[in-house]
Amino acid sequence: MTFYRQVGEIPPKRHTQFRNADGGLYYEELMGEEGFSSDSSLLYHSGVPSAIVDSQIWELPDLATVPNHPLTPRHLKLHDLFGDTSASNVVEHRRLVLGNGDVRISYVVAEQPSPYYRNAIGDECVYIEKGTASVETVFGVLQAVEGDYVIIPRATTHRWLPGPNGVHAYCIEANSHIAPPKRYLSRYGQFLEHSPYCERDLHGPTEPFTVEGTDVEVLVKHRGHGPSGIVGSRMTYATHPFDVVGWDGCLYPYTFNVSDYEPITGRIHQPPPVHQVFEGYNFVICNFVPRKVDYHPLSVPVPYYHSNVDSDEVMFYCGGDYEARKGSGIALGSISLHPGGYAHGPQPSSIEASLGAERFEELAVMVDTFRPLELGEGGLSVDDGVYAYTWAGRRLHP
Repeated sequence: MTFYRQVGEIPPKRHTQFRNADGGLYYEELMGEEGFSSDSSLLYHSGVPSAIVDSQIWELPDLATVPNHPLTPRHLKLHDLFGDTSASNVVEHRRLVLGNGDVRISYVVAEQPSPYYRNAIGDECVYIEKGTASVETVFGVLQAVEGDYVIIPRATTHRWLPGPNGVHAYCIEANSHIAPPKRYLSRYGQFLEHSPYCERDLHGPTEPFTVEGTDVEVLVKHRGHGPSGIVGSRMTYATHPFDVVGWDGCLYPYTFNVSDYEPITGRIHQPPPVHQVFEGYNFVICNFVPRKVDYHPLSVPVPYYHSNVDSDEVMFYCGGDYEARKGSGIALGSISLHPGGYAHGPQPSSIEASLGAERFEELAVMVDTFRPLELGEGGLSVDDGVYAYTWAGRRLHP
């Protein structure tokens, strides 16, 4: 993300003395990616950002996964994961659905404010399926609404405050950074004319959010030697992390709403990469939005059958009516997993039914991974067990 922003008070030149009204120095923090070789921001703290007074173990929720073996396409019904959510928060009550060494996909329905939280493993992309939330961060506050992607860079201290009706969040946690696809950007980082969105559609913090306090606990997810290679710590800071009076740079959290994505269409069916919105290491994120469909007189609007020879495909159905899956049991809140090595495509009845269609009113978020995905405890608990056999209409071994 190389779109420069300046928020709050900063000195005229970096790495120089910057003092408060009483003459005391502010403490400058460089937050940067890839050492000192990629995007960064400079933040100016009232307190020392390194000053901790305690560190304890944070016992993470179950992050264990099991292989998708024997190889099976899956239908996971995410809306069955949560009942009473009055005590749930976005950070501690995520349930792992799918994951591998590059990315983890979880789901949460929450009504309570979360603890302060920092993911030191990688960037997070949180899609707001339903509801609203304020996301307080060390950079300022983001207002997240239905349809927003909330992009939170690695090691950004933040917390989630759900709106009055709670929030349903689809959480994509990377072991890398998450950014717009390189093909959308100039060599200097500006969005190009063929991109389906641009800088005007990205909404970052606009003013500082400063909070006073002492002995503030922050839950930190970081690299370690647990079964998943991920462990947690509870770090207590002498002063509040949200003591930043100003910052500038090209690294910060932001929101992007799926309704601002301009779909790319053609006379015949377009391949999934035209729907791409973000990318991480060894995975991509796409979104299928309401759009005009193929307009060749003999076009078949639903996708052709295709083999994922290099990737697993995960589709989260979050709006409208997804034409290609009619008759399969897929509904809003469903995930379909089509693993590499398996040829998949539309339900047979949906092919003829789609002929002559001029528009699809559908909304889905897709993640394609280039290493096999395994099933987390959440995914295992809501697998419908029959989706794999809906194309044939029968199952050999009940």
